[in-house]
Amino acid sequence: MDALVIVDAANVVGSVPDGWWRDRHRAAERLRDALVAPAADGLPGLLAPPLELVLVVEGAARGVDSVEGVRVVPADGSGDDRIVQLVADEGGGRDCLVVTADRGLRERVQALGARVTGPRTVWGPGRGGGA
Repeated sequence: MDALVIVDAANVVGSVPDGWWRDRHRAAERLRDALVAPAADGLPGLLAPPLELVLVVEGAARGVDSVEGVRVVPADGSGDDRIVQLVADEGGGRDCLVVTADRGLRERVQALGARVTGPRTVWGPGRGGGA
């Protein structure tokens, strides 16, 4: 069974001060597009392919479409709550990794057995916030 990687779009996009706040939808699309390579190639040192990569979007970023290798899941309410629900519903019985720097979310998903890592994992060197 493929490892499940769930990315907290709002938190990861917010880790890079590149003007994302001017167009949250486009910023989420840029992140989605940056995730295509890790979805295919894995996350070195963490997970080998194949991966099921899920990007959770909320607010102004809802409406971002899925692309080959990256499933985009909108949150009707809290993105954190949707991520926790995905871990509970889809993470059982396989390696599950959540990408976020949000401490509260980290605690919630770890309690369900998921591992966590920071935004730098998907942004790459010189780009993201704390790992």
